[in-house]
Amino acid sequence: MASIQEVMQEAEERKAGQDEQGTKGLIPVHEATPSNLVVLPLEQAVPFPGLVMPIQLQTDLARSIMAKAEADGGYLALFARKIPTTEEEREEIRKAPKKDRLDPNKIFEVGVVVKILQKIKLPNGEEAAMLQGIRRIQRTRVIRRRPFLIVRVKDLHDIPSDTDRAKAQFRNLQNLMEKVVKASPHLEEEFLAAALNVNFPGQLADYTAAYVLRDHDLKQRVLEALDIEKRLDLVVEALTKEVTILELGQRIQDEIRAKVEKAQKEYFLREQIRIIRRELGEEVDSKEAEIQRLQKQIEAAGLPEEALAKAREELERLRVTPVESPEHAVLSNHLDWILALPWTKKSEDRRNIRGAAKVLDEDHFGLKQVKERILEFLAVHKLREGSSGTILCLSGPPGVGKTSLGRSIARAMGRKFWRFSLGGMRDEAEIKGHRRTYVGAMPGRILQGLKQCGVQNPVIMLDEVDKLGNDFRGDPSSALLEVLDPEQNHAFLDHYLDLPFDLSKVFFIATANVLANIPAPLRDRMEIIEIPGYLTNEKVQIAKEHLLPKQRKAHGLGVRDLSLSARVLQSIVLHWTREAGVRGLEKAIARICRKRALAMVRRRKISSAAIAVGDLPKYLGPMRYSGSGDRKVRGPGICQGLAWTPVGGEVLFIETTWWPGKGEVRLTGQVGEVMKESVSIAMDYLKSRSELFGLDLEKIAKRDLHIHFPAGAVPKDGPSAGITVASALLSLFLGKRCPKDLAMTGELTVVGEVLPIGGVREKVLAARREKIRRIILPAENRSDVEEIDKELLGTMEFHYVDTYEEVWKALGF
Repeated sequence: MASIQEVMQEAEERKAGQDEQGTKGLIPVHEATPSNLVVLPLEQAVPFPGLVMPIQLQTDLARSIMAKAEADGGYLALFARKIPTTEEEREEIRKAPKKDRLDPNKIFEVGVVVKILQKIKLPNGEEAAMLQGIRRIQRTRVIRRRPFLIVRVKDLHDIPSDTDRAKAQFRNLQNLMEKVVKASPHLEEEFLAAALNVNFPGQLADYTAAYVLRDHDLKQRVLEALDIEKRLDLVVEALTKEVTILELGQRIQDEIRAKVEKAQKEYFLREQIRIIRRELGEEVDSKEAEIQRLQKQIEAAGLPEEALAKAREELERLRVTPVESPEHAVLSNHLDWILALPWTKKSEDRRNIRGAAKVLDEDHFGLKQVKERILEFLAVHKLREGSSGTILCLSGPPGVGKTSLGRSIARAMGRKFWRFSLGGMRDEAEIKGHRRTYVGAMPGRILQGLKQCGVQNPVIMLDEVDKLGNDFRGDPSSALLEVLDPEQNHAFLDHYLDLPFDLSKVFFIATANVLANIPAPLRDRMEIIEIPGYLTNEKVQIAKEHLLPKQRKAHGLGVRDLSLSARVLQSIVLHWTREAGVRGLEKAIARICRKRALAMVRRRKISSAAIAVGDLPKYLGPMRYSGSGDRKVRGPGICQGLAWTPVGGEVLFIETTWWPGKGEVRLTGQVGEVMKESVSIAMDYLKSRSELFGLDLEKIAKRDLHIHFPAGAVPKDGPSAGITVASALLSLFLGKRCPKDLAMTGELTVVGEVLPIGGVREKVLAARREKIRRIILPAENRSDVEEIDKELLGTMEFHYVDTYEEVWKALGF
């Protein structure tokens, strides 16, 4: 468009002598014009009176219209075409034939009558015309549509306004024009000089709207505003918004310029420093030094072929990436992680089986099955180099030493140990890492542990695997499937590293309290080793050999300062800590150590380092449990069963009572739906065998029955209390007491069959802890008892039953 601008400037200079106001392009003319005029629609522009306007004649229609106007005296009507507002209207215009381009319904009714000043040939061969706006006109009638649109028009005259408000708006408009010119780089000072020399408010409004305003419809509204004050209001309001936008853009531009100038300044200064150092022979290019460092590490790291190729590729990308680019830090961190991982480094395993067994025995008392499994692994590894990794899952109640056992296993094998708690984890990226597209991305915790250990064959403990969660961020248990599968983990793919890493040499050990909470596919990949709760004598031995020395050392005490006999430790176990593990026992010993340390600091005389049983309430407070005989005295309607809990086995008393009523049955003790069904099955079974058991059904029907499961605050559910409920009811109906030394567990069917149950080991140990001598178990659970060490069973007697009639006979009713 440079050529048309040059033509505009030349034409305006030639008309400067005709400019009565001395303004550039603004020529007020008051000559008479014809009432019938040929129309030239404007596609994107709005005409204004008093202005010299260049028009390019790009189409045959435009050139024909211009020739027709010249033939009729040189006058022409300019009307702005209505701009479509929807895509459908735009498409309609694009597809419209040329004959519809002169549709009067598509153009505004108010326009400008102009006079053709000159037609010009442009350098590119096209034609242009210089038009001088004369006055506003309004279309009143269409005279002809073809071949040219000819309309009858009437002149529109400005409505002057001499109010103070109009004068104020005129000055505001002049001030705003100054601000616009200062904030707009494309407007020159001559433009402002021309605007400030306009003495008529209406003409200044037209001048501003024509050259400054951008909105097509707003320009048309200014053209149609005959009231000078209204016209000023429209232009001032629009120009105020324009000034605000220009000032905001200028501030943004200044901020960007300041940042760019600062970055350029720092760059030039760094380059100057680099050149000066190079001239002095002291040049140390940080980027080049980093590249050299990484290159040496890559060649010396002994990376696998795929990892080596990836590292070299990343190094080349880093070499061509500017230090200022965020991608430089991403590439550098990724390379550092590749080089930091132990691709080939591994520790030597302890091959002395006796030495490993000695370490295990030193750290933990008992746990023969677990220790035997570790020794088996060491034996296989000794006979066959390169055997695949092993995944163990230590399952048992809290406090039995699962986590500490993992440390002992690592020490016995001579390997590094790293613990990773999974409790409450909900984001699978914690396992498999984040992709590098995320800000602050890092590898998963598995690779972080390997980096920390520095070898590829450590012992990694996945603690609390049964407490994994999942939400919208993914399922961590699914991510662990690849980690714990010996067939897949030799090529474990972390999202951040994006390279296969061999995890087959890692010895994974998982811990869990409740196996049922572990997803079946994950549980299937692990070898389950159940760690039962400890008996009283075992807890005493653990406290004597491990817990007491540990707490004495932790509290700065010696053997002469504190000693606890086996009898005292047994009393703590029985009366202050009733648990499957020894965590509560350790806390009790720690409390005693703290009180003894306080007494020593206060310089009180200690008569003896030993603490007697009678002194325990002074250290531990009142007894929490009175012993195992507190529930032995009972009447008919009470039977003791065995229950499994996440913290070990428990003896569960079931109490029943009745009174005259309507045969209603009430259950209490936070009983679940399955246990409610067990109660219904027991009632129906006893009624169906009333003749065998000698029951009076009429008497039972006239009495209300209440069945209670003590420890009412603890939820209870499951079918294993079926035969216990039936025995408690039978005891109540017959008025006979259940044996004091007998406990039972098993699921009862409505036809009297006794089905197997789970948690046998924990239940048997709970019975042993409570000094119960006889236990009734389903016959199919015989194998579970045979797996228990004979030393743990002692002189306990087991009755294996297939039907409830056998239970009835064992009760001796």
